[in-house]
Amino acid sequence: MRPVAFLQHERTQRPGFLLDYLNEAGIPSVIFNPEDGEDVPRSARDFSGLVLLGSEHSVNDPLAWIADEQKLVRDAMDADIPVLGHCFGAQLMAKSLGATVCRNAWANIGWSRLRVTPPARALFGASEIVTFNWHYDTFGIPPGAQRTLFGAHCLNKGFAIGKHLAFQCHLEVTEEIVREWCDDASAELQAATGPAAQGADDIIRHLRGTLPALHRVARRVYEQWAAGLTRPPVAHYHGGW
Repeated sequence: MRPVAFLQHERTQRPGFLLDYLNEAGIPSVIFNPEDGEDVPRSARDFSGLVLLGSEHSVNDPLAWIADEQKLVRDAMDADIPVLGHCFGAQLMAKSLGATVCRNAWANIGWSRLRVTPPARALFGASEIVTFNWHYDTFGIPPGAQRTLFGAHCLNKGFAIGKHLAFQCHLEVTEEIVREWCDDASAELQAATGPAAQGADDIIRHLRGTLPALHRVARRVYEQWAAGLTRPPVAHYHGGW
C-alpha cells in the first residue's frame, strides 16, 4: 500500500505513539519536514493517508509551507484520502475548510478531562477522556463537520468530517515526548497562567498514571482512522492462470 505521509514541523513534535501503532499494524509511512526546507508534497494521491503534527507556529502565519499544506489537505479531502490532525495540524485542517483559527481565552497546557459528544462516543469508547494539551489557539468547527470533543476552557477540542479527524489535543505523546517538552519549555511553563495551564511538576506527576489510559483511547481512535486508509485491491483467483 502507499505510505501514510507525516508532516512534522518541530524536532520534538514527533509522531510518537501514532508511528508505533502504524509500525505494529504493518502500515508504511514517510515523514516530511517542511519547516526545515523540505518541499510539501504536491499531491495527496501518492499516499494512503495524511497526518499533520504540532508546531510552535500559528496557522495564520504568512509562511509558504503553511499555505502549501493547506492545499495538500484540500487535495486529500477531495480525493477522499483520510487526514488526521493533532493540535496545529487540527487547526490547519479547520482553516483549510474555511473555519476561523484565533487565540483561545486561556492557554491549555497539561492534562485535562474532555467531554465526548454523543455522536463521537463510538470513536472514543467513552463519554469522557483525559488528554494532553499544549496550545494557545482554537478553531471553529468547519461547515459539514461535527464536534467530537469539548473542554471546560476550550469549547472545540476535536471535529470529524467523513474519514477525517482533527484533535486540539495530543493523543500521540509518549512519556519521552512529554518529558522533553517540559524540559525544553521550562520558561514557557513558568510564564503560562490561567485555569487550564499546569506547571512541569504537575504534568510529570500525573504522567505515568495517565498515559496508559490515553494510549488505550489513542489506539482505538487510530484503528478506526486507519480502517479508512486507501489500500490496494486484492486480486482474486478465478482459475485459468
